[in-house]
Amino acid sequence: MKIVTAIDSFKGSMTSIEAGNAFSDGFHRVFPDARIIVRPLADGGEGTVEALTNGMNGHLEHVTVSGPFGQPVDCAYGLIQDSMTAVIEMSGAAGITLVPAEDLNPLKATTYGVGEVIADAIKKGCRRFIIGIGGSATNDGGAGMLQALGFGLLDDDGREIPRGAEGLEKLAVITTDQVIPELSECTFRIACDVTNPLCGSNGCSSVFGPQKGAGPEDIEKMDRWLARYAKIARTLHPDADPEFPGTGAAGGMGFAFRTFLPAKLESGIQIVLEETRLESYLNDADLIITGEGRLDCQTAMGKVPVGVARLAKAHGKPVIAFAGSVTDDASACIECGIDAYFPIVRGVSTLEEACDSENARKNMAASAEQAARLIKLTLSFSNCR
Repeated sequence: MKIVTAIDSFKGSMTSIEAGNAFSDGFHRVFPDARIIVRPLADGGEGTVEALTNGMNGHLEHVTVSGPFGQPVDCAYGLIQDSMTAVIEMSGAAGITLVPAEDLNPLKATTYGVGEVIADAIKKGCRRFIIGIGGSATNDGGAGMLQALGFGLLDDDGREIPRGAEGLEKLAVITTDQVIPELSECTFRIACDVTNPLCGSNGCSSVFGPQKGAGPEDIEKMDRWLARYAKIARTLHPDADPEFPGTGAAGGMGFAFRTFLPAKLESGIQIVLEETRLESYLNDADLIITGEGRLDCQTAMGKVPVGVARLAKAHGKPVIAFAGSVTDDASACIECGIDAYFPIVRGVSTLEEACDSENARKNMAASAEQAARLIKLTLSFSNCR
């Protein structure tokens, strides 16, 4: 029996690999000879660097860069030697989790550190980039990142504008004469699963600004500054489109990538499935295992388990999903290719207890064992016939 696991991380409790290994431990209690292949998986957000680096036989690099407010932070990114590909999560340099809730301020938070990570990878020979842009603390339209890559974002006096969204108020011109030369040789796949435009009622300032610490007045100002930024960008790139779906991702970083760099905004799960070549492992598999921390109706809208299920169904493979919790509306996942799903929490517990790493691994292994026993029973009935 060959089984392939492709499970998203259970955030705060198990990584993708840990979840797969825990399943393997439990299943082997019943089928010790089963061949279980654990493949790392993510959706472009948290865990993407680890999943892709493991799945593409790379290694981690560490670089100290500027954090959201200029403080030094250690940022890990993946380097895939075979293809000289860098795998980066922008949240490692400019993420909201790097900032205490009481200190959040998108007017001052910058993406400069993201540009520093890209520049470090270029120095090490990378020309191909996969970047997840979820979880930002910023709303600067990617201006800081561009500055770190050598773009000149200048005010009326020819001076660099201050970092953070508030710097865009002073923006007068964008120059390219100091851009890192190798940047023109680079390609970027951007994992972007939001469709928000740059500006307006559905733009980054209005929709995501409040969770980053912005008040109503801040939102109005940032939206106006970003609209002006987009207008100035068109002087260099007439096809710059602030209405394009995803340009509002990561506080407008989607716009910067699409306008100033040779970048494509793509589905995060699709990127990961392609780059880790999951499909090549499915051909002779008997069963596919997937899952995530919480299985609900949003899962059916294209999250990791459904991405895996659709790929598996293209090969006619059965799919079982495991989750930390399962909601009533998770039944929508059945219509998307998941044949059965199971919560792994085995008794009344607090959220803290359920998310404890050791408990989560034990619960996954125990649930996998029971699923294996059911499969064994089913096979026995089939043989009786």
